[in-house]
Amino acid sequence: MKFKNWIALIATGLVALCLTACGSAKSSGIDVIKSKGKLVVATSPDYAPFEFQTLVNGKNEVVGADMDLAKAIADELGVELEISTMSFDNVLTSLQAGKADLAISGLAVTEEREAVFDFSESYYETKISLLVRKEDVNKYANLESFEGVDVAAQKGSIPETMVKEQLPKAHLISLTNMGEAINELQTGKVDAVNLDEPVALSYAAQNKDLAIAKVALKATGGDANAVAMQKGNKELKEVVDKVVKKVKEDGTYKTYLEKASALSEPE
Repeated sequence: MKFKNWIALIATGLVALCLTACGSAKSSGIDVIKSKGKLVVATSPDYAPFEFQTLVNGKNEVVGADMDLAKAIADELGVELEISTMSFDNVLTSLQAGKADLAISGLAVTEEREAVFDFSESYYETKISLLVRKEDVNKYANLESFEGVDVAAQKGSIPETMVKEQLPKAHLISLTNMGEAINELQTGKVDAVNLDEPVALSYAAQNKDLAIAKVALKATGGDANAVAMQKGNKELKEVVDKVVKKVKEDGTYKTYLEKASALSEPE
């Protein structure tokens, strides 16, 4: 009798384990996001007009075209948006560690990144510019003129890789914060900064001593920005792709960029 009781107990335990496992298999990233009532998005807010900090009604907020996209995704999921700010080189690390649901931070898609993360459809085709001091615009008439000079780029970014590959005779200065890179340029500690064109235009508009160089590096490989997420979350990717496709096709993302550019310009 006791033996039968043990068999029954074991059988009951196995059924419970099976039900638990089956329930876990049915759960998804979307279920988790909805259960906590918020979508956590990792970003580095130093890349206007994509993501940056500014005063809105007297309160410091993280805004930008990418943040408007993040809000559209949160709205589609029916949850609140929580923006988690950090340095750019920690954005994907935070996502990989499960501290964020998505990473939206002017991220270009590369083979190396795709090996670790899933990406949405692209929402912006990357254009790259070299930002220099206005007084040096004529000095840098071709790529050869950057030989032996200090060129800054954001650590962990595609522009950083481009400098390594296309300006091998320049001195690459990798900096964590884009604001730091711009300050280094203005104070003469570096001679140029390689970055996304809209960002370069934004800094040039805010700083009359800066200008876009007449030449630029070629965007090869990771030439489109997309939303990153952990691998295998098919349902979440479908929702993100749906929103990305809509804002790209109907011109909404372009409107996001225009609005953000106006916010980033000095009054």
